[in-house]
Amino acid sequence: MARLDTPGVGFYKPRSAWAVATALALLTGGVARAEVLDGVQLPDKSSKVGERRYRCPQDWENTLKYFKTVYSTATYPRRSIVNQPGVKAIHIANPSGKGWAGLNVYEANDEVRVYVVPPEGVPAKAPKKKSTPKKS
Repeated sequence: MARLDTPGVGFYKPRSAWAVATALALLTGGVARAEVLDGVQLPDKSSKVGERRYRCPQDWENTLKYFKTVYSTATYPRRSIVNQPGVKAIHIANPSGKGWAGLNVYEANDEVRVYVVPPEGVPAKAPKKKSTPKKS
């Protein structure tokens, strides 16, 4: 009878256990999944609607909860901009000012949007001028 032996001592775990462990690590690896647009971490499936303006897929409460987990209130101070019937807005300041000066998160017409405030000294991009063909 042949003896099945391996040099060294090790613990054996079947491949399925490793696959399950890896899948769990990938699924629970982060608190918030997100995209980085204009240097700002925005919720998944946020869509660009204008220059530095994005539409968030979540409602107002979930969007604020998301930004609270990504940008802590201790590090990124907040202040209310507007709180009127039908319109809510807050400003999240970026103390470092690197890449963006702040975020304006607002809700109007049942839509949540985010405006990325550029740092001072960064001009807003001018619209591209259409070149007119020269007549000969």
